[in-house]
Amino acid sequence: MGERIEFVRNYSDLCTNKGFQFEFYCDRCGSGFRTRFKPSVSGTVTGILDTAGSIFGGLFNNAANVGESFRSATWEKAHDDAFAEACNELKPDFIQCPRCMSWVCRKGCWNNKKGLCKECAPDLGVEMAAAQASKSVEEVWAHAAMAEEDKKLDQKVWREGIRATCPQCEAPLANNVKFCPECGARIKENTQCPSCGSKVTPGSKFCPECGDKL
Repeated sequence: MGERIEFVRNYSDLCTNKGFQFEFYCDRCGSGFRTRFKPSVSGTVTGILDTAGSIFGGLFNNAANVGESFRSATWEKAHDDAFAEACNELKPDFIQCPRCMSWVCRKGCWNNKKGLCKECAPDLGVEMAAAQASKSVEEVWAHAAMAEEDKKLDQKVWREGIRATCPQCEAPLANNVKFCPECGARIKENTQCPSCGSKVTPGSKFCPECGDKL
């Protein structure tokens, strides 16, 4: 029984009749390595015989057929040897995650502390920085989308309370306004004395502190 060739799934076979070349890539980030092109002796011999057959025909056509048979066996063996060599050369640069079974590059997609790929066990510091940046962007967009009148809705205004309709004509109020745009009625009663600034009870006619008429 012949020697088995261990292989991975994260590769592309770029081999041709003229030689052998393979690419190995990370399942997570897509980056990877390509082996250097290795010429195929059998492919070169077959190419010469094919060229001779197309020019001279006859005897050389038979030689080309022999060359094809030669390539079928010799090239396949050389291909296996080149593939095994490529696996041994580049496999150490990748590791298979025991959780998701993906082959990832050790350089950028492997979490050494957790023994898992970064898809299964992300770097917490990186994720925290990304989350903070995302939140900052959301806040910038939210602030930029606010209308000027909405920006006045600070904590003090919220505590005072905001009416949705006019207390007199019941017309809907789209914004936080002081007077109704339909009937002109005052929306909010004055809760401070205009003279001394003391807090007064809604409906009071005089300030309980300075006595001025409200």
